[in-house]
Amino acid sequence: MARNPSLTKRTGPVLVTGAAGFIGYSVCDALLQRGERVIGFDALTPYNDPALKKKRLSFLQAHKNFSFVKGDLSKSDTFLSLVKKEKPRAIIHLAAQAGVRYSQENPQSYIDSNITGSLAVFEAARLFGTPIVYASSSSVYGDRGGVFRETDRTDSQSSLYAATKKSTEIIAENYYNLYRIPLVGLRFFTVYGPWMRTDLAMFSFARKLLLGKEIPLFANGKGKRSYTHISFVVEGVLRALDRMKGGHTIYNLGEERTVETNRMLALLSKEFGVAAKTKLLPPQKGDVMMTRASGAKAKRELGVSSKMQLEQGVKEFAMWFRENEKFLLSLKDMHS
Repeated sequence: MARNPSLTKRTGPVLVTGAAGFIGYSVCDALLQRGERVIGFDALTPYNDPALKKKRLSFLQAHKNFSFVKGDLSKSDTFLSLVKKEKPRAIIHLAAQAGVRYSQENPQSYIDSNITGSLAVFEAARLFGTPIVYASSSSVYGDRGGVFRETDRTDSQSSLYAATKKSTEIIAENYYNLYRIPLVGLRFFTVYGPWMRTDLAMFSFARKLLLGKEIPLFANGKGKRSYTHISFVVEGVLRALDRMKGGHTIYNLGEERTVETNRMLALLSKEFGVAAKTKLLPPQKGDVMMTRASGAKAKRELGVSSKMQLEQGVKEFAMWFRENEKFLLSLKDMHS
């Protein structure tokens, strides 16, 4: 695939924030597989069991073209010094404090990580003219129906987490308008797959199925999501990097089909061969009832579209979980 000339002239490494996270690890691995030199940056916070982050990191550190720097984007000038020293050809900014429920328990961590931390990335990019691909979220669309398109208004978020992701988009737009830094924002939709976060529903359900524990189903399991396989997201991130041009462009990266939580659990239960014990609960405060991605823009401009249906993705996920069951069940369940 031909890359944008403005990027191919830059010969430095690709710098990935949040490299020990689920999506960050997967993106770093794909970059390394195609021969890139990659620098990972991560604070290794304890929001998910650090053992999982260290496991992902160990896979990356087996590559000779990977190096890692530990640091907190919001608390020091380590990142700025790193950009000055390494002169990356691009930054893929995936570091963030995730989770809707936790944003009600510890709101300051979301301001620190998602706003102050992102500002540090944009400032470094401004000083050294570095293009950025950054993560946003389907949560910016708020609690609404219909198909979510990039042209829709996004001025009514349901959680502080969503508000910080929208704030990141606003800051990015401002930095493009003021400094003409090439920027691409990617709105991710319910990403799942091997080495995913422990607090995500699919992982949490799998754990509880195998341990024989009760599974809480918020909104009586009637919530609907665009469950999006990690392979599609990784492809989208790399295409956004390779096809970057002047401007600030936002894309959805999400499966267009929407599936009820009950259906996802039924698929998991079938693959594990374990009947689910469930507890029906009202909607979770701050959550939304549905997400449904329009992938038309990403398909048209980035040439990417989802290739894995949920049924196939759950089968792959269950196989991975079984293969790593001892380690995965040993992880601390901090978000049950």
